[in-house]
Amino acid sequence: MAMNIKNERVHELAREAARRTGSTQTSALEAALEQYLARLREQDAHSRPQAKLVRARALVDQIHGAMTDEDRAAMRADLEMMYDEDGLPA
Repeated sequence: MAMNIKNERVHELAREAARRTGSTQTSALEAALEQYLARLREQDAHSRPQAKLVRARALVDQIHGAMTDEDRAAMRADLEMMYDEDGLPA
């Protein structure tokens, strides 16, 4: 279970983190690694296609919720001008 880190920069960072947090070097490294892994898990979750779809749908719902009936009518009118009855650009 023991680690033997032979990198002076890592030792320096661990000492500084421990000093600034008032913890041990081991505790500082543990906290830093937990935070790092949490960020990686969050990035993984956000990069999955399903997660992107969920976020996109939430944004669309938010936009629709903010639109008035007048906004919707204006959007329909714009779309009718832009596309013909077959859905092709006018």
